[in-house]
Amino acid sequence: MNAPLRRAEIDLDAYRANLDLVREWMDPVELMAIMKADAYGHGLEPIALAAVDAGIRWIGVLTVPAALRLRSIGVGEDVHLFTWQHDPALDFRDAIDSAVDLGVSNVPELQRVIDAVDHRPARVHLGFDSGLHRDGSTPDDWPALVALARDAQRDGRIEVVAAYTHLAESSDDEDAAAVALFDTAVEQAEDLGLDIPTEHVAASLAGLERKEFRKDMVRMGANLFGIPGADGVSAADLGLEPVMTLTASVAKTKRVPVDTGVSYDYTYRTTAETTLALVPVGYADGVPRLAQGRVEVAIGGTRYPIAGRVAMDQFLVDVGDDDVQVGDTVVLFGTGEHDEMTVLEWGEALGTIGEEIVCRIGARVPRVYEGHRVEGHVAEYLRGER
Repeated sequence: MNAPLRRAEIDLDAYRANLDLVREWMDPVELMAIMKADAYGHGLEPIALAAVDAGIRWIGVLTVPAALRLRSIGVGEDVHLFTWQHDPALDFRDAIDSAVDLGVSNVPELQRVIDAVDHRPARVHLGFDSGLHRDGSTPDDWPALVALARDAQRDGRIEVVAAYTHLAESSDDEDAAAVALFDTAVEQAEDLGLDIPTEHVAASLAGLERKEFRKDMVRMGANLFGIPGADGVSAADLGLEPVMTLTASVAKTKRVPVDTGVSYDYTYRTTAETTLALVPVGYADGVPRLAQGRVEVAIGGTRYPIAGRVAMDQFLVDVGDDDVQVGDTVVLFGTGEHDEMTVLEWGEALGTIGEEIVCRIGARVPRVYEGHRVEGHVAEYLRGER
């Protein structure tokens, strides 16, 4: 049977298994499932519904529009949706009315939230910059942010749900210093009269490796998709299962003689008479041009190198004298169970991380959801009923 032109197979059973395993690791600490970047390229709505069906009650989605998408398909207010990157022109009213949790890290941003409050208080997480310097209030600005939050909470305008920070994960000592700085900030807030009911500090790597940093809740992203962030550690080492398998079909084959230049600039030349197979996936679909000479794909359980430049819509592989036919399945990356590379191996081969690879996979690659977990709310959504 011929394979589809290109597709990303999303194994919801694997995602659920990873959820269960990580929750077991984190117990009794709360787990926030992070789903930024369209759930790391896996598709926000089906992944979120699968997580909700599995009992997850905290989801992080980066932006308010993403959170409102989830509310619109029936993710109820019993599931807390945490957002922390806000458009400077965003009107927070819809977010507040939909009980979306808002990470805020400076006085002007918090004031905009307060001014948008109408029928119900805004749910606010106060962000503190402990050294990563991307987000969060600086130590100097923290007292003013806390004071405004304290007064707004007393007036019934906001509910301070938590304080949070994000670690640089540079070294054990530097992370410990960052957590100590955060702890001091929480103590300062309480001295100023603001109770902090929940603290969340650690993300995937720190949450996995530093139990003492887990606080009340851990934000987990990559591990849930079977992409561990620790250097030299595979998903199999941790018992995690890769969730995405990227496949395509052989679109064309042709026999060429020795010393044939292949693709743009002839950066690859055949060393013997051979067969070239055309794979209809290119850099527009998320396969980096750097993949030439670094990445191999699997056809029928055999790995073959990418031959020549990766083009916008396709690349070629040199299959030698093997019996490769049009319509054969090409596995770009997957679980590794059939001798294909994993997304973690792609990241290592390309000098990056597995998260970047899955997030690159473009919109014209259909996501196909598989497994016994295509049920309940997920099945309703895929049938267009939510």
